[in-house]
Amino acid sequence: MTPTGKAGTDEAKETTATCTSQPARASLHQPVPASDLGSTMPSKTKTALALSVVWAMAPSMASAQQAADTDGSVARLDEVTVSSTRIERRVDQVPNTVTVTPAATMEQAGARDIKDALRDELDVTVRAAPARFTAAGSATGRAGNEGIHIRGLGGNQVLMMVDGIRVPNSFSFGSFATGRGDFLDVNGIKTVEVLRGPASTQFGSDGLAGAVSFRTLDPDDLLKPGQSIGGFARSSYASVDRSWSNTLGVAGAHGRWQGMLLGSYRQGHAVGNQGENGAQNVNRTTPNPVDYNNPYLLGKALLTVDPTQQIGLTLETQKRTQNTEVYSARAVPPLTSTSTLDLDARDRIHRDRFSLEHQFNDPGSPWVQRAQTRIYWQDAKVNQFATEDRNTAPDRTRNNTYGTKIAGFSTLLESNLSGFLNQRLTYGVDWSQAGITGVRDGTVAPFGETFPTKPFPDTRHTLVGAFVQSDIEAGKFSVIPGLRFDHYRLSPSSAGYTGGTAVALSGQAVTPRLGAVWQLAPSFAPYGQFAKGFRAPTPDQVNNGFTNLASGYTSIGNDHLTAEHADSIELGFRGRMENVRYSVAAFDNRYKNFISQKAVGGTGTPADPTVFQYINLANAHIRGVEARTQWPMGRLWKANAGIAYSKGESQVAGVKAPLDTIEPLKAVFGVRYDDAIWGARANLVYSAGKQSRRISTTTAQFAPPSHTVLHLGFHWKPARNLSVNANLNNVFDTKYWRWSDVSGLASGSTVKDAYTAPGRNAQLSVRYDF
Repeated sequence: MTPTGKAGTDEAKETTATCTSQPARASLHQPVPASDLGSTMPSKTKTALALSVVWAMAPSMASAQQAADTDGSVARLDEVTVSSTRIERRVDQVPNTVTVTPAATMEQAGARDIKDALRDELDVTVRAAPARFTAAGSATGRAGNEGIHIRGLGGNQVLMMVDGIRVPNSFSFGSFATGRGDFLDVNGIKTVEVLRGPASTQFGSDGLAGAVSFRTLDPDDLLKPGQSIGGFARSSYASVDRSWSNTLGVAGAHGRWQGMLLGSYRQGHAVGNQGENGAQNVNRTTPNPVDYNNPYLLGKALLTVDPTQQIGLTLETQKRTQNTEVYSARAVPPLTSTSTLDLDARDRIHRDRFSLEHQFNDPGSPWVQRAQTRIYWQDAKVNQFATEDRNTAPDRTRNNTYGTKIAGFSTLLESNLSGFLNQRLTYGVDWSQAGITGVRDGTVAPFGETFPTKPFPDTRHTLVGAFVQSDIEAGKFSVIPGLRFDHYRLSPSSAGYTGGTAVALSGQAVTPRLGAVWQLAPSFAPYGQFAKGFRAPTPDQVNNGFTNLASGYTSIGNDHLTAEHADSIELGFRGRMENVRYSVAAFDNRYKNFISQKAVGGTGTPADPTVFQYINLANAHIRGVEARTQWPMGRLWKANAGIAYSKGESQVAGVKAPLDTIEPLKAVFGVRYDDAIWGARANLVYSAGKQSRRISTTTAQFAPPSHTVLHLGFHWKPARNLSVNANLNNVFDTKYWRWSDVSGLASGSTVKDAYTAPGRNAQLSVRYDF
């Protein structure tokens, strides 16, 4: 099978530094025959156990995904994944839980961004709080789509990749906060794979809770069989943020060459909510006015050198600009000298990347049958500018920048070995080096500080890893052992850094993995996996520079920080009876050495300042269960369902507390009708309320109640090359809050409605293929 990788301050006073033989069909995402995707299932055998499980769970389970084929069919439990083992296997033949959402599903659902794309995943959320930040204190909503949570952990503890290239980390310092989700444009995405559980054996650092792999479109995704030129044009409107989006993709094939150019442009406003107070001050609960635009461009060129080799070049660029009138930052009387009268913000995000890839595929080769090598470069930057008009105190600005430039190399080889045991051996090396920088600038610097200043020193972050994995087939058993060694090094530069002595840090990690799948019968196939994971410390954790001796605080680096680690066990079973497919999984994940910033000394005076430092502090334990099923109801009707529940605690110095990142129980039930001309679908989503006893803080937090929301969709093909998609979301205009977006809000807050999810909203798109 073809291995693929695509597919202080006053701030501190207000907040603590918070290849193929057919040249015309070349593709870097070449499909693999189903017979190559793992051992085929044996003849059908029903068991009483499997029968009882399916009948018990079918009425109540909900689908964690809405993955669909390009013909719009319902999600399948036999989609192909690359992220689980770095080689293609069906998701029902891997020893862990992976869901795959293709572009057709996202298009039918009218997804504007990754939050929409992952909306109906059971145990996956994307945090996006309302934009209610201030100039020098709160960062609420400033990071946009902050990141992805998987099974109770998120942020930089989840690995995110685009075509095997890491998405930049998030960063937060006072009112300066950057996210990760807005570095992506769904219009260029071919599939989204969500891998649950540690992914370090496959990919190295950061995949502590899991990995999300985004694979961009290829030319043959736009070309129909026999076409030398083809493509599509699509236009869409979404009422939830009054946004228009237009996308044009064109691909061509000539001889041994293929090429593609896709461009999109989205322009919109603030995401709606169910707030009703439109006051232009801190009491406001309707969204603050926002104007944003997001141009995106993806280009690819593929050359089939010979029947066994292919070279591909990819260029990608995205630039997002958002202007916000922050009415909610305006003070109400009585005013003080520093009260905010007006706050305007302009945020810019850009990501440019270049990658060159070589693929080799020769089943007759004696030693290495398949190989993939990629070199890449990526430049990503976030700039946040704000200007604040204050009452009588001098007006001030803040101009903050966070950037990541990364260059890397990866190679993956596959050798098929025969003998006492037939096995497919995959092995390779990954190397990357990132230059990470941050600057805080502006006017009217906080007392005791001068601008510009760096929140951490410019740092060169090097990651290198080597891995080996064996896929052993022994009758009905598949055993997949894997082992990886990683070395990381953070090398800071003291130039321009005034936060104290910059310290270097290096370390290594060994992450084994053992998975097994037993195809006992078509109706019952148990599986299990044990895996370890790790996340190396980030530059801002090793060195965090918020020092202000005049105000009585300082920070110091920590060259003794160790990586965060995970031990994970997942057990489950899958099966198929008649046309009903199901899967059930239980997991137990234990984490140690979570990194947190704490006061480690000092009394808070200029002579004896409070000393802050990042240290390895907490451990955590998360466990849960989830189930999925799908079944046909006649020739044209299909249904799917699933449910997920988890709980978790953190532990510091022997004291346990609930883990706030755990989502409440969630269930989804979907039904759809499809024929050749039109189709319709309904999706019912239930989320239990967040229990107060499952919230950690001693300060009372708002615990949102349970909610049930209905979404409807319709698609129609009035002509062979023309398709229309329409969606009506939150049909009954239910007022509700998502825990992922509201976590941390005080129970006594008077602006809870500002955090509500959107009410009833509609989406419409028209696509023409040529």
